[in-house]
Amino acid sequence: MPEKKFSKYFDHTLLAPDSTASDVSKLCKEAAEYDFYSVCVNSCYVKQAKEELSSLSAENVEVAAVIGFPLGAMHTDAKVFETTCACSNGASEIDMVINIGALIDGRLDYVQNEIEAIAKAAHEQGALLKVILETCLLTRDQIADGCICSIEAGADFVKTSTGFSTGGADAETVRFIKSIVGDCVKIKASGGIRDLQKARDMIDAGADRIGASSTVGIMKEYMAGSNK
Repeated sequence: MPEKKFSKYFDHTLLAPDSTASDVSKLCKEAAEYDFYSVCVNSCYVKQAKEELSSLSAENVEVAAVIGFPLGAMHTDAKVFETTCACSNGASEIDMVINIGALIDGRLDYVQNEIEAIAKAAHEQGALLKVILETCLLTRDQIADGCICSIEAGADFVKTSTGFSTGGADAETVRFIKSIVGDCVKIKASGGIRDLQKARDMIDAGADRIGASSTVGIMKEYMAGSNK
């Protein structure tokens, strides 16, 4: 497994529709305690998360916002606006959902142009862009097309899943994505990663980042093993 502080692989994630402000507070406290790479929240909670992390002296924990989540079927202009808003409120990373139907239709110009517009909006404010492919709904060829569109459009990461569809990340798919993207972009694995072994499997397969809501449990399992 690559040499990096283990906690820094993780985007500590809270995206459930019934999430509350107190849940976000708890998320930020856990992220500060365990030194996760970021918290990943819906865009309405970006400002709160940024302020809470600052109050906890956890400026080393970034704020990521999901955009067009979880369906990806919003108008491009709406996704760009949400991106700009999230960045202005403190997000330093944007996790956008690709237009899945357009990708399946083979409308690759649409897909690439949309990613490029969102990448431009994010990069203008110093934020990184992750493109969520929702791999459980795609064929291998469609995954490859999505990866290539992401690279050509200037994205920084491709990401496997929202965690809200028919399946999440698996190591075989991460390895396949790695075979397509090489070192052109990084990979985030997300969806259904609930224990240490699966997190390790994702990293070994080529993931540079893990998105999970079970992050605290994974870290406790990791620390228990480290203390044996």
